[in-house]
Amino acid sequence: MDDIEERIITSSIIEEDIGAEYSLRPQRLREYIGQPKIKEKLNIFIKAAISREEALDHVLLYGPPGLGKTTLANIIAKEMKGNLKITSGPAIERAGDLASILTSLSDYDVLFIDEIHRLSRNIEEILYPAMEDYALDIVIGKGASAKSIRLDLPKFTLIGATTRIGLLTAPLRDRFGVLSAMEYYTQDELKEIVIRSSDILKVEITDEAAVEIARRSRGTPRIANRLLKRVRDYCDVKGNGIIDLKIARLASELLEIDGEGFDRIDNKMLAAIIDNFNGGPVGIETLSYFIGEEIGTLEDVYEPYLIQKGFIIRTPRGRIASEKAYEHLNKPLKKSKVHKNLRQFTVFDDKDNEI
Repeated sequence: MDDIEERIITSSIIEEDIGAEYSLRPQRLREYIGQPKIKEKLNIFIKAAISREEALDHVLLYGPPGLGKTTLANIIAKEMKGNLKITSGPAIERAGDLASILTSLSDYDVLFIDEIHRLSRNIEEILYPAMEDYALDIVIGKGASAKSIRLDLPKFTLIGATTRIGLLTAPLRDRFGVLSAMEYYTQDELKEIVIRSSDILKVEITDEAAVEIARRSRGTPRIANRLLKRVRDYCDVKGNGIIDLKIARLASELLEIDGEGFDRIDNKMLAAIIDNFNGGPVGIETLSYFIGEEIGTLEDVYEPYLIQKGFIIRTPRGRIASEKAYEHLNKPLKKSKVHKNLRQFTVFDDKDNEI
């Protein structure tokens, strides 16, 4: 269970999501639930691009994993009546890899690059003229005989996705015309998603059960759909074919997912800060060693939701457990302990913005 790949509530895609997740994805913008501001912007920009017979401007989607970045890329491609080509930053190792992808595109196609912040600098340099001028500069030969050839590219749209926008270089970020921050979903939005997915999966579910699954899904549609499938399995064996509130709760307890959407790894992290480091502050390196997870995993997977929900407070000297963390774990809290810790530090949110 401690392996990140085995977590039910990890927002990263796991093997069981492949195929099944695609079948649950909305195919059109009108079917997409949540992210209302992004939907409104894209709806306007797509209609304007179509009316002018132009490609949609390049789009950068950033935020935690599992919130629908790939789904939006697929929808944009369909709305623009183009094809979707999917790759990732780490997969593009050489200039020839990128050139091959770009030259295979057609007008109005969408190139989706996941983890775009992991592109190497030399690949970025090739991408700049492709994004600005729809052109590809290729150098043929070496030394004095080398010459540069410019190839025209089709009018395509690049959609970049990243969980760490701060790692993007300024020149690359500035070349995107549409920047959109993906936000965690509300409980009502997740309830709609659960009901929609249950209809696709042909499983009957009550409103109360849909709410229960939604509130344990960490604001993430991918987790909501995965949890729904696990609850469905429990219902098929232990229930009568209908997912009701009791079944949803019993299945969640079996999966060790509490009412806040935390599993034992999240609770282990909170308990470590409180019990082993006196509530904090504790440095991320020390916490990483104690939990047995890489620093990047803690920062990208565990922390964003815990910080967003107010259970962990980030400071320059480390992480502090909030009063909510003490209450959640039923730990005794000395009067003004958290406030005493905080008086010593400037506090930052999950995006390193000073509070």
